[in-house]
Amino acid sequence: MFKFEKEQMVVEIAGRKIGGQPGEYPTALAGTIFYARHKIVEDPKKGIFDKQAAEDLINKQAEMEDITGNPALVQVFGGTPEALVNYIDFVAEVWDGPMLLDSTSGEARMAAARRATEAGYANQCIYNSINVSIEDEEFQTLVESDLEASIVLCFDPMDPSVEGKINVLTNGGKTKDVGMLELAEKAGIKYPLIDVAVTPLGNGAGNAVRASFAVKAKFGLPVGSGIHNIPSAWDWLREFRKKLREEGLTQLAKDVHHVCDIGANLVQVMASGDFVLYGPIDNAQLAFPAVAMTDAVIAEAAKDMGINPIDTHPFNKLL
Repeated sequence: MFKFEKEQMVVEIAGRKIGGQPGEYPTALAGTIFYARHKIVEDPKKGIFDKQAAEDLINKQAEMEDITGNPALVQVFGGTPEALVNYIDFVAEVWDGPMLLDSTSGEARMAAARRATEAGYANQCIYNSINVSIEDEEFQTLVESDLEASIVLCFDPMDPSVEGKINVLTNGGKTKDVGMLELAEKAGIKYPLIDVAVTPLGNGAGNAVRASFAVKAKFGLPVGSGIHNIPSAWDWLREFRKKLREEGLTQLAKDVHHVCDIGANLVQVMASGDFVLYGPIDNAQLAFPAVAMTDAVIAEAAKDMGINPIDTHPFNKLL
């Protein structure tokens, strides 16, 4: 375990604090809802869904937050502007904590930013994300919005090295002519959360994990990732699970994926992560205990370096 010489920023979004020295604050956990093929979604284009089932999932994650002390975030995914706006309106009604505005569609992200501003719940929202592919219209939408928090992606497709990730934050790297941190500041973002952009195993996953240390050491900013994507993109694991299913071991095939999925998140936590986008919100009861245990181990070690966990840290709540 270790302590950074650089002072570490702690951001507060909708009452949840994220950042600090390892062992000081518990890891924030973001579960995704309304993702592709989520069984509670009835029409992914219009954003029609089972409201009771969605509220139950959000409440279950909130219950795990209360039990462990790990801050809960709801990562709201929508494929179209109409769907994402419908989703975030609903989440804002049933949840007072942070939520991420997430989509593969720039139009949907912009519609969500405008809606959150118009409806008055922008202070709950974290934009996902500011990155090298952001276009002028999307940037301007952020400027005009009331959003103050955003994921900032340190990913340069031209340079996946640790140095490349740092460079993209400071000067745009080999892809952009402006650094992502400067861009975020110009967009009115006061609370940047740095996503180290984990790529598949063999294609830079290790660099992304190492970049977590580098970002905190150089900038003192909160870091994290959606590292659960590693097992999802792992060809060997896919083939191994297929073999298990062919042998009639269907449940074991599911369990193997869950173990790797949750385990990947622990790698990010041990690499000084302040937040983890852990995947489907349905897995909250798996992710929260595992991360809480890891946080407690880190906090116990950090005490020897004069770092004391906050009162609501898993080390204080669960021991």
